[in-house]
Amino acid sequence: MDELLYTLAINKLETLTTEHQQFALEALESGKVVHLPSYYFHSPALADKEVLSETILDGKHKNLSFDYRSGRLGGLQKKHSNPDLQATLQSFMQGYAVFSKLLVDTLLPQYCDSLQWGRTSYRPAEIKNRSSSKRKDDTRLHVDSFAASPVNGLRILRVFCNINPIGEPRVWHLGEPFSKVFRQFVPQIPAYSAKKAKLLHFIKVTKTLRSAYDHYQLHLHDRMKLDDDYQKNVTKKRMDFPAKSTWLVFTDHVSHAALSGQFLLEQTFYLPVSAMASPELSPLSYWEREKFATLDAL
Repeated sequence: MDELLYTLAINKLETLTTEHQQFALEALESGKVVHLPSYYFHSPALADKEVLSETILDGKHKNLSFDYRSGRLGGLQKKHSNPDLQATLQSFMQGYAVFSKLLVDTLLPQYCDSLQWGRTSYRPAEIKNRSSSKRKDDTRLHVDSFAASPVNGLRILRVFCNINPIGEPRVWHLGEPFSKVFRQFVPQIPAYSAKKAKLLHFIKVTKTLRSAYDHYQLHLHDRMKLDDDYQKNVTKKRMDFPAKSTWLVFTDHVSHAALSGQFLLEQTFYLPVSAMASPELSPLSYWEREKFATLDAL
C-alpha cells in the first residue's frame, strides 16, 4: 500500500473482497486516498456536447450543484437555449449520486446505515489559473471546512470521478499527515467564542450555529491557505488521477489541493464519528484532546 494511496484495480463492484473492504476502510480512516483507476461513472448524457461545456455555468458558481433529496439543481445558466438541458443534467447528476452511494455502501459496508447525503457537484470548468482569493483557492493545500455550513463534527467523505472526455488527468497535491498539519497551526488559532457563533448565526453568516469543532477546523483551513511560506515549503506529492478513474477521501482529514483538470464529478457524504472503525483518528478527536473535553452540540 502506498504511503498516501490505496489502489483498487477493479472494474466492477462484484469483484470486491472482504480484504479489499478492510484495507479500504483502514486506508481512508488513516488519511489515505482510495483510488479505483479502472472504475468510473458511465452516462448517456456524456454524449451531449452541451453537458461537456463550461458555458452551462451561470457565471456566479464554479460548479453545478444537485441535491439528491430534493432534486434541486443549482448553478445552471438560466438563459441557455436548450430547454431540455436542465432535465438532462438533473438525471446525469442523480445518476452519479446513486453511483457514489452504491460504491460507498459496497466498499465500506460499516458506514452504510450512518451515511448522510451531501450535495452532488459537477465541475466542467478548468481549475488551473482560475482567479480566486487565497481562502477560496483550492489549488492551495487545505483540509475541508465549510464557513457557512457547520457540520458539528461529522466527517466529510467525498467520492470523485474524472470524466474528462479527452483523457486529461485531474492533478492534485497531497500534503503532510493531519497530525503534522495540526501541530503546525494549532498555536495560531484563537479560542472558540459561543457569543460570536450566535452572532454569526443571527446575522445569517452561518446557516446553523457554528460549533467549537467547526470554529477550529475552519481556522485550520484558513491558516493553511493564507500561509505563503507553508504553501511553498511544505512537503507535498503530486498525484495525477487519470480520466475514467474514481477516488474516495476524507477531505476534512487529508491535506489536498487541486492543481488542474476539467470535467469532474464529486459526491459529498457526511458520517458521524461514532460510525468509524477508529474514531480516535478523526479530526474531532484531535480537537477534543487539544481544546476541549466534549462538545455540547454532539
